[in-house]
Amino acid sequence: MDKNIDITLKVWRQKGPKEKGAFETYHLKGISQGSSFLEMLDVLNEQLINEGKEPVFFDHDCREGICGMCSLYINGHPHGPDSAVTTCQLHMRKFKDGETITVEPWRSAGFPVIRDLTVDRQAYDKIIQAGGFVSVNTGGVPDANAIPIPKKDADLAMDAAACIGCGACAAACKNGSAMLFVSAKVSQLALLPQGKVEAARRAKAMIAKMDELGFGNCTNTRACETECPKEISVTNIARLNREFLSAKFKD
Repeated sequence: MDKNIDITLKVWRQKGPKEKGAFETYHLKGISQGSSFLEMLDVLNEQLINEGKEPVFFDHDCREGICGMCSLYINGHPHGPDSAVTTCQLHMRKFKDGETITVEPWRSAGFPVIRDLTVDRQAYDKIIQAGGFVSVNTGGVPDANAIPIPKKDADLAMDAAACIGCGACAAACKNGSAMLFVSAKVSQLALLPQGKVEAARRAKAMIAKMDELGFGNCTNTRACETECPKEISVTNIARLNREFLSAKFKD
């Protein structure tokens, strides 16, 4: 049965991208363990507003684990200590009465801090724009159901497509690498007939954009796979490497 707990929060506060940030400490009493982490932050902000203070800025949208915007670094883990969940799916029952919880924004060169716990995640959008799409001609296109695709390939493509682009992989990586994200987006298309036409250009363009935006390289520590809320496999990174090398050989 859920109960109410008292907690101490150490929250990163930063007024702007070029401002110096620091942790501030807050105390909350009577937080229901049945509430989500974001609902707890709502309670914190209501308390701060009632005290005439600035609320904590943090991102959220769907609160259903779909959009990936709730990107918080909690007690040293992207999205918190629970596995296979986003921050909005993390519940306070994962924390103990009297516990101190440290909340930070993503720490990656590719995700500069905008304010407090909010980071600029446009880098992932730019990587997608560089090649994460399929070009088709209108008219005369065969129905998708008429294209035979082995079930194994379809399943692997769907598993890769589960990536929500939250950025936990880059935040967890000691190199700030976005390889798991890029590999998932390349894999979901490379495994299907519709994506093979532009496969070579896609792999080169997305990796080049990733490097341009300041993300690091993969050194196979697998922290990205461990912290990914959708449990995207690092086997996708191996597939990305094959796609990239194949494209380079063709050049």
